[in-house]
Amino acid sequence: MNESNVLAEVNNENQTLVAVVQQDSRAAYFYIYPTEEYSERFQVRACWLRNLATAPQQEDRAALEAGLPPMLAAEYCRNLEGEAPLDPAGLMVIWTESDDGAALWYHGQLLAVIPGWSLYIDHSVCYSASCIKENPLAYPLGSASTNTQYALAENTRQFWRSWQREEGNPWPKMQSDYQAQYEQHFGPSVKYYAIDQGKWPPMAITQHERDGVYYFLTMGASIRPMPWVEIMFSDDAARFRRMEMAIAIDGQFMTEENAVQMASALAGFAHVPWANITWFGEGHTLASAVAPQGYEGYVLSSSFYPYSEHLVLPKQYGDTVNIFWASPVFAAERELAQATPNGGHDLVRNMREQGVDHIFRPRQPFV
Repeated sequence: MNESNVLAEVNNENQTLVAVVQQDSRAAYFYIYPTEEYSERFQVRACWLRNLATAPQQEDRAALEAGLPPMLAAEYCRNLEGEAPLDPAGLMVIWTESDDGAALWYHGQLLAVIPGWSLYIDHSVCYSASCIKENPLAYPLGSASTNTQYALAENTRQFWRSWQREEGNPWPKMQSDYQAQYEQHFGPSVKYYAIDQGKWPPMAITQHERDGVYYFLTMGASIRPMPWVEIMFSDDAARFRRMEMAIAIDGQFMTEENAVQMASALAGFAHVPWANITWFGEGHTLASAVAPQGYEGYVLSSSFYPYSEHLVLPKQYGDTVNIFWASPVFAAERELAQATPNGGHDLVRNMREQGVDHIFRPRQPFV
């Protein structure tokens, strides 16, 4: 009987995916499984790690027909005679910053990588240290100098180490830098709301007031790159994968208490990309129970703020940070935006042509 043993099982930060290491008497594998809620959206991703017995000369059809994880054929293997079974005590799974991919380390050495973008394409892509030639079960992992995925896995390990240190924790400096930028544009901070519920990453909303306008801006959402963006924008992903959010409300039309309630939408939105394995971009629309009365949700755009070229937040890990202003929209507007290609961009353009900017004031629907 060829019994398979689970050596490691590690959920990601948002409990949407789980990484599993399994081995039987023939082979060891690394998997990323979607949790039940996401099982219809994403397929399991599997990565061959090593053969534990002599490699077959041809594809392991017998295992496939028996529904077992196949051994890798000899021409693709670094070690033809097989390798030692993995020791569970030496395994460490490290999830990517975007929370959708993972690397497997073994006694301090990188063993395999399943990149997050592999979830979003129609076939599995993974990298294994024991593989020497591309094949359907794995690609060669190589080294940091030959494979970007190897280098990224090393960077991710350093990223998590920086957040685990008490000294040199990145958050205090980030808070200070962002607060300075916000105060320069929107006046002194009058209130500060933690929105991370005591979990990583630290996130907050800072409230400002200037010329009768209430401003609410997030900080900390940009610590993590958003899922999906890397596969959608490829080489340009660094321009789009990090964001903060903001909302401004004219005090003539809303009390501070109501403004705070409306701004609470940001507290929920700031978690959505990672909690739902999605992303936010220009013209995206979001439903919200705390939109102003008569409105159904919000549309996001950096273009609502007329001085956006001057409001430049410090880069995060070399990436540009976009600020999306949330502007209330009516149900018909949001439905039309979702029903047509580039509908969100069209909605933003129509709103701007009608004089809508980053400051919320009651208006008539365009649809």
